[in-house]
Order: sequence, then structure tokens, then C-alpha cells
Amino acid sequence: MHASPDESAREEVIAAYRAHLHAMTDGDTDVLDDLLDDKFTLTHITGYEQPKAEWLSQMRAGRFVYHGVVEKNVTIDVEGDTARLVGRIVTDATVYGTHADWRLQLTMDYAREGDTWTALRSVATTW
Repeated sequence: MHASPDESAREEVIAAYRAHLHAMTDGDTDVLDDLLDDKFTLTHITGYEQPKAEWLSQMRAGRFVYHGVVEKNVTIDVEGDTARLVGRIVTDATVYGTHADWRLQLTMDYAREGDTWTALRSVATTW
């Protein structure tokens, strides 16, 4: 039995999200660069909306070091070629020298480009 188009899209978005989390913990900014739209922004828990290039540059400089991520739950709404994913994670990270476990909720918007789901933006809040 084949998955429905919506179910296939949901699985593809989850796979893109998990690849994103994996690349963060690997510190693989090249993979993140490929997974994220050129105009991607990350809104931090402080409210600062950071452009993709700046975030990746700061990761390369060691200002954001992700030691591990534990996925707690994820929900996805797919509408055609767009999707919104809400994922709750606990992130073991060092951010600007402060090491902590961060309970984050990521609200991520995706768009399908051909066969690929690309993250357009991510908004991090605490939970």
C-alpha cells in the first residue's frame, strides 16, 4: 500500500527537519546551507531575527555549538507545496559561551522546490 501524497509530503518534511537537526549537531554548515533557503531567517528566543549567512558564520566561529538534540514531538501541516512544522526539542548547546540544555519549540516554514523541501524560516521559543 502506498502512502497518500499528503503523508508522503509529511514524511519528506520530517526528513528535512531531522537532517537540519543532525547537521546542527554535526556543525555541518555546508549541509545546513543546502537545506535552508537563501533568504532563511532564524528568530532566536531573544526575538532577534538572524539571516542564514550570519547564523552559519557564527556557527563556524564557534558561537553556536550544538552538542546534541533530543526530539520530543513534532506536528506538521502540509498545504500543497508549503508546510509548517512545529517541533519540540531539548538542545544541549553552547551559545555565546553559555552551555545549557535549551527546551526549544521550533516553528518552521517549508516550501517544496521540485522534489526538495527547503526551510524558509524558523522561529524558536521556549516551552
